[in-house]
Amino acid sequence: MIWDVHCHFPRNFMAAQGEPDDPAKNIDERAGALRAAGVTRASLLSGGGRTGELTYEDCLTYAKRHEDLFVPVAVVPVDESSGHDVRRVHGLGYRGLKIIGSKHDYDYHGYWSIYAAAEALNMPILFHMGVIGGGVDYSITHPRRDPKAVENLERMRQFRGAPRDVSAIRMRPFHLDTIANNFPNLKLIGAHMGGTGNYEEAASVARWRHHVHFDLSGGDTIERHAEERGLIGKEIGVEKLVWGSDCRSDEIADHVSNLHAIMDRLGLAEDERERIWYRNAAEMFGEAEPQLAKE
Repeated sequence: MIWDVHCHFPRNFMAAQGEPDDPAKNIDERAGALRAAGVTRASLLSGGGRTGELTYEDCLTYAKRHEDLFVPVAVVPVDESSGHDVRRVHGLGYRGLKIIGSKHDYDYHGYWSIYAAAEALNMPILFHMGVIGGGVDYSITHPRRDPKAVENLERMRQFRGAPRDVSAIRMRPFHLDTIANNFPNLKLIGAHMGGTGNYEEAASVARWRHHVHFDLSGGDTIERHAEERGLIGKEIGVEKLVWGSDCRSDEIADHVSNLHAIMDRLGLAEDERERIWYRNAAEMFGEAEPQLAKE
């Protein structure tokens, strides 16, 4: 069984340039790709501006087309939200939150009403960590030598448009330490293993904060670093890791295969694999009873 904790509501990013966008078709295709890759549960990150004109209510309607698969998670614009908004989306049926692109550090006291409400309602929060990705990954390609990179660069320019007030320095793993200390029962997930450049911070926080986890989403580079730098099961225990896709539908199966291969090379036991693939997320979202050692 596989739980995908980082599955964005699918959309056609070229709809703004006049291409058709069919949410029902998009969600059915995403569900099909997830099932084909072996995913049995997926946290569907919805609303908050990431799904175009769709409201939280609209997203829930589409998610219910595959109710056995999708677990609704609300993307909340943290600088425009409060505990009241958290309680509202929970009342609609959302079971977790996603936060990204804050104007202040994640542990800014102005956000604490959001965290308090999420803790009281047992809603895990997935935080983007580190640099927000763009259209071109310059560590592996460049528009001067790759026509596809040129296409992606132009698409991203059209989609993003105006400058954005975002910074990786506001979205660091150490901010989760502050939050965990003040909201000890709040389940926290840091995306992308804490973000490239932040792995040691992520490992340090995961080491000492019971409810802090990190996901393995972020593509080939994050997967390679997780293996080469000993992050899986060594620097970060298997009980502190979850898996997320955070990619296009046609890439999901490849990333599932990648992690299977990594687990094989690391020699992880079956119970360790189950922890990362499913059990840790299921416990956070209340679909499995937390397991504790006995005498």
